[in-house]
Amino acid sequence: MKLDHIAIVVRDLEQAASVYSKKLGVPLKSRHRIDAEGVEVAVMELDNAHIELVKPLDKASGVASFLEKRGEGLHHICLEVDNIEALIRYLGASGIKLIDDKPRTGYKGNKAVFVHPSSTNGVLIEFYEKDM
Repeated sequence: MKLDHIAIVVRDLEQAASVYSKKLGVPLKSRHRIDAEGVEVAVMELDNAHIELVKPLDKASGVASFLEKRGEGLHHICLEVDNIEALIRYLGASGIKLIDDKPRTGYKGNKAVFVHPSSTNGVLIEFYEKDM
């Protein structure tokens, strides 16, 4: 298991991407619109992981709700795993509360599942199955 990314919710994607790239020196790798999640994402590339700057596209998305309640900042951390189905079984048997009962598809087409923050000391955690 290793860190894949850290996601940060922002109100203004252009402004945030500019801060990270121009002021902090973190290169912008790509941008994606994920209509199923109601977000736009700017991927900032690090040597060993990446930062996802996430902006809600509509007020009905979970990210928009998060932004309204908590403001800008850390949304979740994502850990890369080899076998998401095995992990789901393990977490369920361990009493960990999952948001997803089955894997969802991430923007790269890989499988992902989220753990409810109530099970992980207030932090939303995503597990992402790496490319085989």
